[in-house]
Amino acid sequence: MSTYAETLEWLYAQLPVFQHTGGTQATYKVDLAKTMAFMEALGHPERRFPAFHVAGTNGKGSTSHMLASCLQEAGYRVGLYTSPHLVSFTERIRIQGVELAPEKVVDFVETWKPRLRSLQLSFFEMSVGLAFHAFAEAEVDVAVVEVGMGGRLDSTNVVHPIVTGVTTIDLDHQAFLGTTRAAIAREKAGIFKPHVPAVVGQKDHETQSVFESIAKDVQAPLIWAEDHPNTLTSSDLLGEYQADNQRMARAMLAAQPDFPVSEDAIARGLARVVANTGLQGRWQVWSQAPMTILDTAHNPHGLRATMRQLLALPGGPLHIVLGMVQDKDVRSALACLPVEATYYFCAAQIPRAMPAEQLQALGKSMGLEGAAYPHVKAAWDSALQAANPEDRLYIGGSTFVVADALMARR
Repeated sequence: MSTYAETLEWLYAQLPVFQHTGGTQATYKVDLAKTMAFMEALGHPERRFPAFHVAGTNGKGSTSHMLASCLQEAGYRVGLYTSPHLVSFTERIRIQGVELAPEKVVDFVETWKPRLRSLQLSFFEMSVGLAFHAFAEAEVDVAVVEVGMGGRLDSTNVVHPIVTGVTTIDLDHQAFLGTTRAAIAREKAGIFKPHVPAVVGQKDHETQSVFESIAKDVQAPLIWAEDHPNTLTSSDLLGEYQADNQRMARAMLAAQPDFPVSEDAIARGLARVVANTGLQGRWQVWSQAPMTILDTAHNPHGLRATMRQLLALPGGPLHIVLGMVQDKDVRSALACLPVEATYYFCAAQIPRAMPAEQLQALGKSMGLEGAAYPHVKAAWDSALQAANPEDRLYIGGSTFVVADALMARR
């Protein structure tokens, strides 16, 4: 029997991981055939629980955690699948907010390793199979399933949803999803199912007709979250951008009749998202002196929202520990950042990371001044040395920068 560490080592060595390598044909599948073959081998666990299925460019992770927390507070047994993880692989798969036990990962891989090899599954396909098998085995009442990328061809798109949702649309993963917001919306709307309520976050002139057309084609009732009553609840998710995600979660809960959730349970659930689900990296206040914020925003839409809140914070000078991945539109992301800050450019410890010196040079060309550091911890340490207690410190630019930051302070 392998140890958990050996099992993870095998997985990462044998199966390509999109978050480490970026986009390649090996890491992004062109259809769901292998996923379906694996589901059949597993005895179709995806048919043994209903699901809330959540896609979107930004906000789908937070919305998924909100949904799970509210459903848990209503007394349901809830499975939650999200990606990517920040510190531990088992963050991706939770039952009642508790991460899947490492021994479950070991047992699953040991049992199914021959099939994993023969099907040549991607890392993500394997993870989805493990999650759905775990949910079926635990006899969850309902699962909340976050789409990995896109929707139409995403491995999670084999679930049987009782409601689907698309949070926001922005330019991201253009190499696979399309170069326009309308094209990306078309891919994400691929999770819509016949006669299943479909909730979309916001109306906009580029994407509204796409969602309306696809919903009509599959006869899915279309609901706009922005039309949902604007009831905001105190939450332990402190980012101002979470208001849109609250509306999305509320609209998805209201759109389906199978799992009623009272207003009291919703209020408790939204107040205890972090406590109930362990969500990290969303406007996470790490310390007060200096005020230190970790946030996974990594594209223009997300960064504009976080920068508005950051710049509104009272305090002294602003210090920004920043790293990005090079397969993103880095220049557009940098354009969202304030010139009035000291930057600590760094690279997360993954091959996709833009080298710190390259990011520094690009930032300098856009008026962002600062030094380059070999890794996130070195950049954070330097920022702490330079910052006064009343200053503000932000760590972000990439999910993987936040992951490295969290691991550096474990």
